[in-house]
Amino acid sequence: MSGTYGTQVIESVAVRRRRLREAWLFGAERAKNTLNEQTGRVLASVMIGALACAGCAGVAYFKSSQAKEKQPTPTSTTGPVNPSPSK
Repeated sequence: MSGTYGTQVIESVAVRRRRLREAWLFGAERAKNTLNEQTGRVLASVMIGALACAGCAGVAYFKSSQAKEKQPTPTSTTGPVNPSPSK
């Protein structure tokens, strides 16, 4: 029985917060417009995905630049690079 009172309090606080949020966002026309509860989660997911993509691209760029620095430079030869065919 004691758990039901706590559940009621939590639900009433959630309803109050939702009403305050909608009043702040929509003003007097809050009855016409309602904010989808999932909108925030969708936007957060998109932002996390974008950050993950940017991080992967940054790591790939860093690794490729490090690999280019480690490549040995070609040494110069004493002869011509493309010798002409002898006749």
